Amino acid sequence: MFEIKAKDNMGRVGVLKTGHGDVRTPALMPVIHPRKQSIDVGKYGADIVITNAYLIYKDEDLKKEAVEKGLHELIHFDGPIMTDSGSFQLSVYGDVEITNREVIEFQELIKTDIGTSLDIPTAPFVEREKAEADLEITLERAREAVEYKKEHGIEMLLNSVVQGSTFLDLRRECAEELSKLDADLYPIGAVVPLMESYKYRDLVDVVMNSMKGLPDTVPRHLMGAGHPMIFALCVAMGCDLFDSAAYILYAEDDRLLSTRGTFKLENLQEMPCSCEVCSKYTPDDLRAMPKEERVQLIAQHNLYVSFAELRLIRQAIHEGSLMELVEERCRAHPALLDAVRHLGNYSQDLEKYDPRSKKSAFFYTGPESLCRSEVLRHMQKLREMPKKRDLIILPPSRKPYSKFISGKLGEFYIYGAEQEFDPEDTDFMVIDIPFGLIPLEIDEVYPLSQNAAPKIRDVDSIEFIEDFINEFIEYYDQVLIHSKIISDLDVGLYNKCISSDEIRYHRDDVKKVKAIADYQFGYGAGEALFTGNINIEKSKKTGKIRHIYDGKVLIVNMRASDSYLILSKEGAKRLHNAMPYPQNRVVVNKDSEPFALDGKSVFCKFVVDCDENIRAKDEVLIVNEQDKLLAYGKALLGACEIEQFQTGQAIKTRKGMKK
Repeated sequence: MFEIKAKDNMGRVGVLKTGHGDVRTPALMPVIHPRKQSIDVGKYGADIVITNAYLIYKDEDLKKEAVEKGLHELIHFDGPIMTDSGSFQLSVYGDVEITNREVIEFQELIKTDIGTSLDIPTAPFVEREKAEADLEITLERAREAVEYKKEHGIEMLLNSVVQGSTFLDLRRECAEELSKLDADLYPIGAVVPLMESYKYRDLVDVVMNSMKGLPDTVPRHLMGAGHPMIFALCVAMGCDLFDSAAYILYAEDDRLLSTRGTFKLENLQEMPCSCEVCSKYTPDDLRAMPKEERVQLIAQHNLYVSFAELRLIRQAIHEGSLMELVEERCRAHPALLDAVRHLGNYSQDLEKYDPRSKKSAFFYTGPESLCRSEVLRHMQKLREMPKKRDLIILPPSRKPYSKFISGKLGEFYIYGAEQEFDPEDTDFMVIDIPFGLIPLEIDEVYPLSQNAAPKIRDVDSIEFIEDFINEFIEYYDQVLIHSKIISDLDVGLYNKCISSDEIRYHRDDVKKVKAIADYQFGYGAGEALFTGNINIEKSKKTGKIRHIYDGKVLIVNMRASDSYLILSKEGAKRLHNAMPYPQNRVVVNKDSEPFALDGKSVFCKFVVDCDENIRAKDEVLIVNEQDKLLAYGKALLGACEIEQFQTGQAIKTRKGMKK
């Protein structure tokens, strides 16, 4: 029903399958009023729309037509249609003339594709007692709707809406309880007041805490979110669907949407974009038009802008540059910037879903970039890696650093107990924004070389690096910090400045590939993989390592784009023999064993367990429940998704171990 095609952080490009066609997500569902609609929203990019079943139910003429002809003919849209149940009217007027069961029956009767139970939208910042009482009714009605659907064999997909006001524990509780019901989609409701009052920081809390309890296997719909300036942020938090009437409501008020905010027509001297409307008309042209004609054109512009932004977001997910887009968009308003900075408090949640390697380089755009998954992950790796006795910290140079650092290194300040320098018992690292410290042996691994930051450092990044280095140097007996960077950092206490011909760095390709293996697969992988008569083959054109052999037996290939190691059959055997269960492993059931041995791809429904540290695009070992090596390949999803999905591919198998 829902399949993920690409990932970046919690953002997904996916496909939602319905009876009236597939929906590319992230997607916007324009609100269609059953009596007022005159714009063909499909022309501007709408795969799916939303309308209000309660409004149709209350209007006898519309109700009769919908029952006789069906909803799709009623609103003249042949793609998937979602219907709301009257919850909005309930929140505004306090009551509706329909029961939960009746609205489910009616939505099925008029052949909606995705129906909604009659939840209780609870406004932000209400008394907790009210939020709890409303939530109890919402859950009761969601259970009733799911049971009714099962009992009557209803094919219509069903929404179960997450409520709980701004009480984050109630949002989590609601999401967890709804997840037990096995509904088809999970909207997050009652957030419009937060967006209208620019309380985007609270929106981040509500969405992220709702996500903690929701399954990854179904689309998540942020109800009432229709302004393009917030799409990127919400997608990064895992939202797949949006709905709004903003495109037409804003047009009726002579307001034009953009990713930078909203423009009032009365203030415009130039049109804000290059869409068909903005290219053809001037602000004066629009102001001179009759109201009805002007509204139609502004609404078309608003649709153009909204769907263009969603296309850009989907492309960013494919490239791996979603967070750069988020950081760019959130500079449109201080409240949005506050929100993306607050999102940094959820870095651990985002990291679980973020692929380790991406097509796009990592661009540092400001202090917000310090909280990205890539930075968090690298610093965790550094803390976990075994330490030698001494540490040498060098200033940055051209990338990759190891290629341009060699020979005598210059003057250093000493931190810690002075001891005789031993190059074999020393870690060489380069100071870096935003990754803190980068060991020279792994500096070509994504994104440690595939990143760019301004040469003029901001105060936040300097303090961030100082704090990390002050923590990190405590692992070492002696730390030598290069004189070129000492003036920029407030790090520890130094004994004196020294210059020694003994302090040199020499590239060692075998040490390099062992360090990369440890960084990629876990400590011990390097020694396990690269034993014997190691022969390293490099590209004649670029000088980069391409293939690593034991004699003439291939162990691994090194991918040129990100310097990650790609296992061969021999490499998979060595890694499996050395690394403890369940590290680097995806475990399949008995039914899947012969297919894995033959090199067939592994589907999620056959996976019974996997290493919780697996992320999308990781190299993995495929084993049975007795830990017999069956095959090896590339993960297409992260561990949490592999364990939850019952459809779609989990692993693209490279080769089976069948002889």
